[in-house]
Amino acid sequence: MTAKTDARERLLVEAAQKDPRRFAELYDENFRRVYAFVASRVESRADAEDLTSEVFQQALANLGHFEWRGVPFAAWLYRIASNAIADRWQRAGRERGSAIADDPPDDRQNIDPEKIERRARLFALVDELPVDQRHVVEMRFAEGKSIAEIARELKRTDGAIKQLQFRAIRTLREQWGRKRRK
Repeated sequence: MTAKTDARERLLVEAAQKDPRRFAELYDENFRRVYAFVASRVESRADAEDLTSEVFQQALANLGHFEWRGVPFAAWLYRIASNAIADRWQRAGRERGSAIADDPPDDRQNIDPEKIERRARLFALVDELPVDQRHVVEMRFAEGKSIAEIARELKRTDGAIKQLQFRAIRTLREQWGRKRRK
């Protein structure tokens, strides 16, 4: 994080602490990376969406307790996310009556900001794809559906789905290469 980015983020945090309506700027700045972090640790897209929402609700509710220590605001959000994921995992274990609830995965020390940033950039690039290509990529890679399942759901042939997937991946590779050169 550059000094300029660091100072800007600090100003955003301080503004949001004074006026909670300014939290929207922090949300916009951090949503993709928090979603990427959560999505890489839960099984379903719905869980990732729910947990990401929960993270930002908790962050807003506790923003007054946040103290600037020169660490990116996202690190605080990742900690909230890690705790929310662990809590959800423990709750699910208790509901199943499983001993697994006593041993949740502990990713709190294994946060790789670069990996999360790459994933967030990839999500942003997927969002820029044409609608049909984006749907195929989301269904194939986020939801884990087969080509045949996607074809049935979208009322297209398997070949059409394969072509949409091919074009989407080619476009993502091209865009990724352009973003890296900038």
